[in-house]
Amino acid sequence: MGTDFNFTSEIKNNCLVIKTDGYINNIGGESIAGEFEKHFKDGVKQIVINLGGSNVVNSIGISYLIEIIEKLNDTDGKLIFTDMEPAIEKTLTIMGLFNFAGKAESVDEAVKMF
Repeated sequence: MGTDFNFTSEIKNNCLVIKTDGYINNIGGESIAGEFEKHFKDGVKQIVINLGGSNVVNSIGISYLIEIIEKLNDTDGKLIFTDMEPAIEKTLTIMGLFNFAGKAESVDEAVKMF
């Protein structure tokens, strides 16, 4: 399992859309959190994370995602995950993240949910 991680981001209908590519571990989680913080400071509180390019997320990666969810929930923001591999969706379900974040089949569907 490689440790390479990349992402792209764009603002779409006042939502930050982050598309991941690679293993979401400490490096991936920190990258996502850093991009989130940059836009959060500018007032963006609607986030979509497209996990279509990621097959694995570990506990450290999840801890970064939980930090993002907590910040958004404290400020009436929202995070929606999309394009998840079954293993990642199951992991996020077991961890209880969908009690505090949403999920959608695609980015377009997620953006319409805000």
